[in-house]
Amino acid sequence: MESYTGILAPQWYTVYAKPRQEERAASNLRAWNIETFAPKLKERRYRSLRGQPIQVVKPLFPRYIFARFDASKLLHKVWFTRGVNSVVSFGGHAVVVSEEIISNIRSRTSEDGFIRTGEELTVGDKVRVKDGLLHGFEGVFESKTKASMRVKLLLNAVNYQCRIEIERDLIERVG
Repeated sequence: MESYTGILAPQWYTVYAKPRQEERAASNLRAWNIETFAPKLKERRYRSLRGQPIQVVKPLFPRYIFARFDASKLLHKVWFTRGVNSVVSFGGHAVVVSEEIISNIRSRTSEDGFIRTGEELTVGDKVRVKDGLLHGFEGVFESKTKASMRVKLLLNAVNYQCRIEIERDLIERVG
């Protein structure tokens, strides 16, 4: 891809980081003025002893980040940046990632910078609690709350309806 000046424009490439060094690699690449994109997601886990839920931040693609640069000038620098293991290549050439793919992933990023997982819910959708104390209960999705990871449900239980606020990742849409 050439710009109007005839100089190659930066393109997106996939960088393979060393184990658990995605953030280090991205930070060091940014120090070279290379744009990076390291999508992350929040995942619910439970502490083994107490069974308490905790939020864990994980890379969407473990050991992979995206970097935008001019490979003809910076590939060697990128390859030898601390935290980087290699640049994804095929036949000895770095593989370009289309802008469309990066835009698609970014479109699923919420305001807090994390990838939205799961399906979007609309008011009136029937949902089921899939984990936690209310596991198996069904209700109706009412709205999102100001806390971006929480939603309001109208819960149906034994001829009784109540409104609850619950973590979004604890519910799923019912067929």
